[in-house]
Amino acid sequence: QVQLVESGGGLVQPGGSLRLSCAASGSIFSINIMGWYRQAPGKQRELVADITSGGGTRYADSVKGRFTISRTNAKNTVYLQMNSLKPEDTAVYYCAATVTILGQGSHNYWGQGTQVTVSS
Repeated sequence: QVQLVESGGGLVQPGGSLRLSCAASGSIFSINIMGWYRQAPGKQRELVADITSGGGTRYADSVKGRFTISRTNAKNTVYLQMNSLKPEDTAVYYCAATVTILGQGSHNYWGQGTQVTVSS
């Protein structure tokens, strides 16, 4: 009923930048929180950043000052601008959203993930 499609991952050198995008589609009444998580090999999935429909944001300490999350509510799209990338940012990045569907309440949805590799 709801699909999240990510784009923008890839290979970048240390110090470089990437911008991830995630578009939600389907039977959407509203989206409260949209966010980005990441999972590196052998590690647990962790929150990178999220943003409410009102624009409130929070970030993992490891990315503060380097990453910026934003969203376009009219397009049900969330972005993650990643600057000053480090090798330790290498991971699969997942988009997540808390979506309200009319008559069905709110549920959490995940994208399929996009690989970000930071390496020289």
